[in-house]
Amino acid sequence: MTEAHHEKPFENYVVEKLVAQGWLLGDTSGYDKDYALYPEDLVAWLKDTQPAKWDRLVALNGEKAPNVLMDRLEKALEKQGTIQVLRRGFDIAGCGHIDVSEAAPEDQRNKDVLHRYASNRLRVVPQLRYHPSKEYAIDLGLFINGIPVGTVEIKTDFTQSAAAAIEQYKQDRLPVDLQTKRTEPLLTFKRGAVVHFAMSDSVIWMTTKLAGDNTFFLPFNKGKDGHAGNPARADGEYPVAYFWEQICPQDAWLRIFHSFVYVEKKEVVDLKGAWTTKETQIFPRFHQWDAVNAMIADAAQNGPGQAYLCEHSAGSGKTSTIAWTAHDLIKLRRDNGTPIFNSVIVVTDRTVLDGQLQDAIQQIDHQAGLIAAIDRDTSSKSKSQQLTEALLGGVPIIIVTIQTFPYAMEAILTDKSLKDSNFAVIIDEAHTSQTGTTASKLQATLALSSKAGMEKMTVEELLTEIQNSRVRPKNVSQFAFTATPKHSTMMLFGRPADPSKPASKENLPVSFHKYPMRQAIEEGFILDVLEGYIPYKTAFNLGKEMVDTKRVNGKAAKRALAKWMTLHPTNVVQKVQFIMEHFVKNVAHLLDGKAKAMVVTSSRAAAVRYKKAFDSFIETHPQYKGIHTLVAFSGQLTGKEVMHFDDAQLKGDTFVVDEDAVFSEDTMNPAVKGQDLRIVFDRPEYRVMLVANKFQTGFDQPKLVAMYIDKKIANDVEIVQTLSRLNRTFPGKDRTFVIDFVNDPETVLSAFASYDAGAAIEDMQDLNVIYEIRDRLDDAGVYSVANLEAFKTARFKTAQAFAGGTEPSTRICSPRRKHQRIISTRY
Repeated sequence: MTEAHHEKPFENYVVEKLVAQGWLLGDTSGYDKDYALYPEDLVAWLKDTQPAKWDRLVALNGEKAPNVLMDRLEKALEKQGTIQVLRRGFDIAGCGHIDVSEAAPEDQRNKDVLHRYASNRLRVVPQLRYHPSKEYAIDLGLFINGIPVGTVEIKTDFTQSAAAAIEQYKQDRLPVDLQTKRTEPLLTFKRGAVVHFAMSDSVIWMTTKLAGDNTFFLPFNKGKDGHAGNPARADGEYPVAYFWEQICPQDAWLRIFHSFVYVEKKEVVDLKGAWTTKETQIFPRFHQWDAVNAMIADAAQNGPGQAYLCEHSAGSGKTSTIAWTAHDLIKLRRDNGTPIFNSVIVVTDRTVLDGQLQDAIQQIDHQAGLIAAIDRDTSSKSKSQQLTEALLGGVPIIIVTIQTFPYAMEAILTDKSLKDSNFAVIIDEAHTSQTGTTASKLQATLALSSKAGMEKMTVEELLTEIQNSRVRPKNVSQFAFTATPKHSTMMLFGRPADPSKPASKENLPVSFHKYPMRQAIEEGFILDVLEGYIPYKTAFNLGKEMVDTKRVNGKAAKRALAKWMTLHPTNVVQKVQFIMEHFVKNVAHLLDGKAKAMVVTSSRAAAVRYKKAFDSFIETHPQYKGIHTLVAFSGQLTGKEVMHFDDAQLKGDTFVVDEDAVFSEDTMNPAVKGQDLRIVFDRPEYRVMLVANKFQTGFDQPKLVAMYIDKKIANDVEIVQTLSRLNRTFPGKDRTFVIDFVNDPETVLSAFASYDAGAAIEDMQDLNVIYEIRDRLDDAGVYSVANLEAFKTARFKTAQAFAGGTEPSTRICSPRRKHQRIISTRY
């Protein structure tokens, strides 16, 4: 193995690349271990950008001025965090407000801001020794004006992988020293470095919070042909060269800390029902950073009137990407300083986006009046009046619901006072959810010729109608975000594969930016739900073969199979028993007893019937009393609408109801008392959600592990979106279950294949695999039939008997394991 393949040369190479781009090369001797600052750069920045304040500080404190400055900065960092101090500065007695960095100016004509921006000092310190009494050293420390913002541990695939760097962070880079109990400011969440990179020559991982074994690293890779990782470079450069070529140039690096990083706050509940606030410092993943920069650069160059399709899988962090895009769009300026877009309109049916969007943007830019949310319970004015005032008043970011969006388009298209204004419309899942009756008013106003009722249109369909009517506004750019674009989505928002030629059958539109589902799965951001997919027919055939071939014995198996065979499509009672037994035996214990399930029903009436059947079953089976259910559907139904002609055949009074009885979410979830079901379902006692055309899209519940489908799903997009409710990750969640009573597995697979290059449904009907495994185990010679019989007897006796039952196999196996460890150590 040559020296060129060792870590030190790679580390030196990275440093050389950074220095070539204008980074200052530092030495660990210049680092103050107590303050976790690089004093030389902090003082130089202040002298260069705020000389009068530095002079005042020296006049008041003499030679102690640097220490007074660092002491006050340290307190600000501990209280506000690195990101907020970088953006907003801090105050010091006698000198007033001190800025510690400068963002790129929106208006290039502002010479003072340009000077301060050019004065930013980026420094890399190799082998940064950060502990006052121990020789701990991090490979690279990264600073902005003396404040640490990043660290890097470097490995090479010829010696150790990035996994070794991750392990090093977990075991050796601790925020609190285990021996001295000293808090290490450099490694402390929010107060110290913002991001920590574990880098090899082929991949990069990152974390924003070091917490020992609980540290969670995310991939920071470009992706490779739709999969995880990074592509090989044809020019011979390292696959991770994008780190110093694209991420670390001074403009790009400063922009990340001034325009991207923020702290996400989420309310979480424990098993006792106590709510706490969880904070996560968000650093953009590569595809997020790349997508935002690509769209902003294109918008800056081409101005309004463009279309952008961001095809990002579930698990892509879409909410953050939308927030960053919205904020950057309102900051775009022409050479004369005028804004390219007067307002950015965000269209969504996810109420959660309002709060997250506002929190993220206000951390990035604390300007007052930056965001207005329309159609919320915050004003006595009508939503159309609120919207008109926001548009005419030039509110930078306006959030509207899908139902309110037609008002916005009507105003943009017809209000003469807005004709000289430009708008960016960001659409979250344009092909889902209907616009409602407001679209009909727009249809009449614009004389649109759609034959379909416009109140049933999606945003995508509405925009297509506007485009076809030749009134598509040239002062509006559209930014569509979706994980599952349909053909119509591509035609409306996509761009020709060859932009130099018009769209045609040979030059079909494609997405402007893409983050594939398979990459998200391989990177661990979502789970592959098809791995746990099993159609009911497969489960039935599996059981039938076991009985027919006498591979199982006993009357119990035959009784269970007979019960399955008699399941009638409308016989909800028996399906509920099947679901409950499956859930309790296979799902309920997962995630430390927090796992949840969703039952997808075919209609609102079916949802009501399921809810009544679940309640009745739980009532008559005390062992299930701890499992509470919720039902979700829109509007209300009468008892007559709920009844089914098969009900007369059922025994018991499960479905005997007054025909005039009224059923709604409120009446069927009495304990909820009108609260948001999304929030209530997160509580530990609620384990099963029954839905009818609700929560099948845009619903994120990471503890959802199982889904039981009793609905013929209409199309590919709906299939993928429905099953994808299960794909969110959660600590300890490594599997999902889908039992499909209705749909054809080939149809399901075909739907996923449109968006996931690695989609597959495992064939679970071949039972011979069990015997193949048994044969391999027999051939290993670790046990005998006598050993197994002795173990079967011992396992129900004392612990001593149990140990004795395993001893013969252990005696054979242990030397083999020892031999394997020796081989592993040597090679």
